[in-house]
Amino acid sequence: MVIIRMSESAPKLSDDPAVLRAIIASLEAENAKLSATLRAHDLLVQTLRTRIAKLQKQAFGKSSEKIEREIEQLELALEDLQVAMAEADESAGSDDDAEEDIATSSEAAPDDKLPRRRPRISKDAPRERRELDPGDHCPDCGGDLRVLGEDVSELIDMIAAQLKVIEIARIKKSCRRCEKIVQEPAPSRPIPRSMAGPGLLAYILTSKFDDHVPLYRQHEIFERMGADIPDTTLVDWCGAAMRTLAPLIERIEADVMACDILHADDTPIRVLDRSAKSKGLGKGVKQGRIWTYVRDQRPWAGQAPPGAVYYFSPDRKGEHPRKHLKNSAGVLQADAYTGFKALYETRPDGNAQFREAACWAHLRRDFHDIWTGTKSEIAKEALDRIGQLYDIERDIKGLPADERYAVRQQQTKPKVEAFHAWAEAQLTRIPGKGDLAKAFRYGLSRWSSFTLFFG
Repeated sequence: MVIIRMSESAPKLSDDPAVLRAIIASLEAENAKLSATLRAHDLLVQTLRTRIAKLQKQAFGKSSEKIEREIEQLELALEDLQVAMAEADESAGSDDDAEEDIATSSEAAPDDKLPRRRPRISKDAPRERRELDPGDHCPDCGGDLRVLGEDVSELIDMIAAQLKVIEIARIKKSCRRCEKIVQEPAPSRPIPRSMAGPGLLAYILTSKFDDHVPLYRQHEIFERMGADIPDTTLVDWCGAAMRTLAPLIERIEADVMACDILHADDTPIRVLDRSAKSKGLGKGVKQGRIWTYVRDQRPWAGQAPPGAVYYFSPDRKGEHPRKHLKNSAGVLQADAYTGFKALYETRPDGNAQFREAACWAHLRRDFHDIWTGTKSEIAKEALDRIGQLYDIERDIKGLPADERYAVRQQQTKPKVEAFHAWAEAQLTRIPGKGDLAKAFRYGLSRWSSFTLFFG
């Protein structure tokens, strides 16, 4: 903890009533202009948000690359608008503070702003205490001051990142008796014969793969910090760092894939195709897949830390997940992709490699899409019924397994059974070839998988 003593005096307003009334009139006129501007900005923000949400639903369809560019541009425009609104709002807030100093009895205007979440800072974050001490003697009479207490507020500040050159000096000594030369061995480096330290490599990899900062932009950032690190060098460092991390990646992979409860999903990704003409995605581009397998025991207070394993494949053939999961077994939660079907089939010994746990989020998404597209009251009721199950799960998240089991048997199971009966009844009332019927059949045909969590 660092303690810094400071002294500070606040500026005082004029005591002339005429001057103060003129300031109030000016502030009121300025606030009226700002309020009108903020209302117009708010309408535009809502329009942009609606447009972005609509485009995001089309992100994997035709012309998706063009749509993604439009989403990116709209998000930048939305961000700029929000910054402008915050700037105008801050200006109005500063004026309000000044007016409050002038006339503290004035009634506060209703605040129609959206609520802002207070920043949360880790308890492990470093802290620095700065004391604003009025001194030891009274400014009026000169008498000794005694401490009555203190008012403490918090300010979040940023200590700018910096590059540091670490000189490793290996002192060489010789023995006065036998003339033996003694010197400490050179410390190991993440990349042999490279100047890149572990902290710098961690920063580069995190910026590229987690924060999505391209290497050419990182090059510009490092230049501002006083280091000219060419893009080609950054590329080499990334490749070498991945080779250095390979043993750790393999250990994480083995640990995660050994879990008896896994969540699986896949997502499309564009990749360069240098060998053949691709169709539909642009010249030299084809669609591959990223397969993700997740272990997350936090909802039931499990002991293993959360982890994820990613695999790439050039297509979506079922052979890929079967290969990924060949040494795994237990419960697999995934969507209805047919490539997983063989993993659930009964083997000659009477057992299956995996028990299927269907995902209620996938079922809910079907009803949500129907509700947003058609405003179907049946789809809305399905959403409400599934939402009640989520409410229960939210309340028991993190509780021990036996407590969660008891709550599910008492509260969740009756609601799930009622949903099943209601769904079957709806199928007799709606067109059998519509999207709504398909959503119901998706759930009813895999009902044992949707209710596995009761076991």
